[in-house]
Amino acid sequence: MTLTLFTFGDSVLDCAHYNRHGVSPGELLVRNRDDLFPEFRGQDLDSRGGARLVHRAQDGGTVDSLARQLRGVEGSGPAVALVSVGGNDLLRGLLLDRDPGFEAFQRELSAFLSALPIRPVLLANVYDPSVGDDRRNFTGVSIHQARENHRRMNGILAALASEYGVLVDLHGHFLGGDASWFTSTIEPSLRGASEVRRCFWRELVKVLPAGAEAAP
Repeated sequence: MTLTLFTFGDSVLDCAHYNRHGVSPGELLVRNRDDLFPEFRGQDLDSRGGARLVHRAQDGGTVDSLARQLRGVEGSGPAVALVSVGGNDLLRGLLLDRDPGFEAFQRELSAFLSALPIRPVLLANVYDPSVGDDRRNFTGVSIHQARENHRRMNGILAALASEYGVLVDLHGHFLGGDASWFTSTIEPSLRGASEVRRCFWRELVKVLPAGAEAAP
């Protein structure tokens, strides 16, 4: 049976409209754009038996939107779920939160992952658009508090990934990037979309369901 790749969450996975070629990480994972990213030739699901993409992630998505994205999803046949969430939750209040907001976020994300009828799950942490440069703080929140709450978010995501699936370390990888990986301050650019794909691909090839690993 054909592998189905599901995407859930926010603009990290729903960023096609932020680049002129209209490509997203999920699309690149299914079929690389060899004309744009020749280094990934043969490193896609199309080269390993094929796959179809069911794209549910939405620009602006938060943990509250995941239940809506899940509607109608059924677990039949080999599938993998990609999830990226938390960045918008930080920007919409959790950068200033002390406790209750993070506890609610963790409960809601845990409920979504528990209800998700797809395994395996690849859950990304939240990257830092400032790539670690305090001078590029765009949040309006003190850099100390912003970084502390960012770490707290990524700690929650790591804990849930260990319980429900696999952690995809976007944060660590993007610290080695530069401004060309972003557009509109926080969104993945064309290069950024490919780098998101790179991080998911590293983990995806380790968890491909039986029958999805052999080239056609």
